[in-house]
Amino acid sequence: MIRSARLFTVFFAFALLLGCCLLNPVSAQVGVGTKPAKGAEVLFDGSRQMLDAKWTYWEGPRLAASPPIKWTIVPDPAGKGTVLNSNDPTAAGGKYGSADIVTKQAFRDFRLHIEFFISKPGGNSGVYLQNRYEIQVLDGDTTSHGMAAVINETPSPYFAYNGVGKWNSYDIVFRAARFKDGKRVEKAMLTMYFNGKKVHTNQPINQVWGGPNSGIDGGNDGGKGITDTPGGLKLQAEGHDVLYRNIWIQELDLKEAQTDF
Repeated sequence: MIRSARLFTVFFAFALLLGCCLLNPVSAQVGVGTKPAKGAEVLFDGSRQMLDAKWTYWEGPRLAASPPIKWTIVPDPAGKGTVLNSNDPTAAGGKYGSADIVTKQAFRDFRLHIEFFISKPGGNSGVYLQNRYEIQVLDGDTTSHGMAAVINETPSPYFAYNGVGKWNSYDIVFRAARFKDGKRVEKAMLTMYFNGKKVHTNQPINQVWGGPNSGIDGGNDGGKGITDTPGGLKLQAEGHDVLYRNIWIQELDLKEAQTDF
């Protein structure tokens, strides 16, 4: 009887673990230095070759830059290898949309890892999911327009920020908006870790902020006119020395409105 009870306990624990994996298929390490998940695509490995192969300027209404991409490959100031500097001269003065870069590949649901390094106080950039929804990169701002906020939709989880001169990481599971007969019936949603700390959980995203120069659908009904169109991962140039490295993405197909991981 004792042996049978132990076998039942082991079987039950295994079944519970298997059930959790099936309900939540997205699980991975998070934080600075996290390696690509199995099956993920590396979007930037520090090389100029990969930058040119997988990225291009976003052809938005304010585009002023022209190929090749003027973002530069520079030595990692706090590590080994080379990284990407978003300080495109075309965007001097904060002209977002004039020299932003976007992946050539478009995505719907995904798991994203990206690391950034702000060189000087006040450094400003942004990570755009589906070239629509901005996750802010802005030193010194603790508001809903500030660091690691789903811009204008959540408070800034500034407490998790490592600070200027240090690498920071976003780990995100994103589920795209759902549509029926061309109308949005479910909003986009995400769960996010900032430097290994969970800061947003199943956060719905209402709209695109910043107008037509910000991203896809930014000019549709004041940013509320979301369309059923996939979009690339976009990084924003605002004339600051904000660096990026270790960018990878894993495509998903999230049937349920659940992004927690």
